[in-house]
Amino acid sequence: MNLNQQDKLKNGHILPLMESFLSIQGEGYFAGKSSYFLRIGGCDVGCHWCDVKESWDPKIHPLTEVDKIIKEVQKNSVDIVVITGGEPLMWNLDYLCHRLNELNFKIHLETSGAYNLSGKFDWICLSPKKTLKPIKEVQDLANELKVIISNKNDFKWAQLQSKKVKKSCKLFLQPEWSKKQEILPEIVNFVSNNIQWSISLQTHKYMNLP
Repeated sequence: MNLNQQDKLKNGHILPLMESFLSIQGEGYFAGKSSYFLRIGGCDVGCHWCDVKESWDPKIHPLTEVDKIIKEVQKNSVDIVVITGGEPLMWNLDYLCHRLNELNFKIHLETSGAYNLSGKFDWICLSPKKTLKPIKEVQDLANELKVIISNKNDFKWAQLQSKKVKKSCKLFLQPEWSKKQEILPEIVNFVSNNIQWSISLQTHKYMNLP
């Protein structure tokens, strides 16, 4: 990476874009909504069950001009742009959000919350991980808390995390995909007895969507 690229990356004018695509939001509060996804490469949270481990190494993803990214977004008839990863907050998202906001897109962020916030968002989905815990700034601003459940101990983690977000934050439990048959009955039972929680399913996978 040359000095010019380093400067652009620091200022958020280029980002390591893994992929961008039109799809249906499959998870959480906005499940079923048409959305355009920007998957930013780079993540050091290290979830063993991550289904996009190819996103972890930012060096293998092309440094892409944000203005070029915006032009691709504009080719689609959507109003929601989801910035996901990887862990997108590893990078400066100020310029990306500024450009999207100029064009009146609704900007959604999917994050583990482990890094300081950059950019301005209409919706923040916080999916905290035990390996690299979220910071208070993101917890305070989260609109949605989505906790992945892979074993019974994760329910205690979920309850602990729910106490750290604002009262209006939407609470979701999502089965880890490879254990969904085993753990989903446990989630159903938990939600039945804790009505502040809802269930999130990765419905895009059932529909064979990206």
